[in-house]
Amino acid sequence: MAVKILIKRRFKIDRIKDASSLIIKARYGAIRQPGYISSETLSDLKNPGTVVVASLWQTEKDWNSWKSSPQREEFETEMRKLQEGETEFELYALGMQLPV
Repeated sequence: MAVKILIKRRFKIDRIKDASSLIIKARYGAIRQPGYISSETLSDLKNPGTVVVASLWQTEKDWNSWKSSPQREEFETEMRKLQEGETEFELYALGMQLPV
């Protein structure tokens, strides 16, 4: 079952260019991972330091493999230096989950 991952970060406004470059590098890393489908980056119109990356993966297992990889952990460590507050993760299944 495909999953959509929402990753929300609040970057220091004076570090937004650095954050943008790092998000692009992380995306290039994700693209090469099994199960990656697509992603997009959204920024809050009223607060451009608030950024959401929405990525689509074939399975939650595929996402978790990338999330826990050493390569992605390096990106996460670097992004924390540019952020105000913690990264927020939300996982969603595509479509409604109906009882069986």
